[in-house]
Amino acid sequence: MVATTESKETSQEMKVERSGTTLRSLTLEKMRDAILDFRFKPGERLVERTLCERLGVSRSVVREVLRHLEAEGLVETIPHQGPAVTKPDPAQAAQIYEIRALLESEAARACALQASEAAIAELGRVIDEIDVAFQTGSPREVLRRTTEFYEKLFGAAGKEVAWDVVRSLNARINHLRSMTIAQEGRHAAAIAEMRLLHAALLRRDGEGAHEASRAHVATVARLAGAILARI
Repeated sequence: MVATTESKETSQEMKVERSGTTLRSLTLEKMRDAILDFRFKPGERLVERTLCERLGVSRSVVREVLRHLEAEGLVETIPHQGPAVTKPDPAQAAQIYEIRALLESEAARACALQASEAAIAELGRVIDEIDVAFQTGSPREVLRRTTEFYEKLFGAAGKEVAWDVVRSLNARINHLRSMTIAQEGRHAAAIAEMRLLHAALLRRDGEGAHEASRAHVATVARLAGAILARI
């Protein structure tokens, strides 16, 4: 259950600041980040009254945000209990990785064969930023930059429709990714896998990029499966 007493520092971190952005959007961002940062654990109940106090918003805003997060797959409604953070289902997670392997590997192949030199160089720059985010201990930035990498990869490959499919799953992908990047040794392995993919792009090696992408997804799928088996 969500704790009813929070430290002043934690409460301030969750508090929604009013600005030109809509209150709903700000609250949604705060809640999504809190789930991906594991401030709310998988299976933890999300009590509306407590969330209103922590976020400093009305119950109607909280309810709307919870509905949106449920549509993203980050929140589930448990009968007779109410909303809770989704516990990723191993079988569904496996399907997500299957979709990723199929779409990302095809995008990698197309990117190697048709992307501009500038686009491929930009992908290398984003990998460098992911590396820095790992080094500085910023998992939220790792997630943000990794999403940016794949958006640019699909864009450079001319696979906009495929990216729309991946983007529709992105909240669930990042929920799984937030678990895998936290594992010991994952920083070095993840960057090595991404640089292997980038090297194939630089060589204009479509098959090499395809295989590097599939190998990367297979690795994180195994890692996520092991983590979910322990939850």
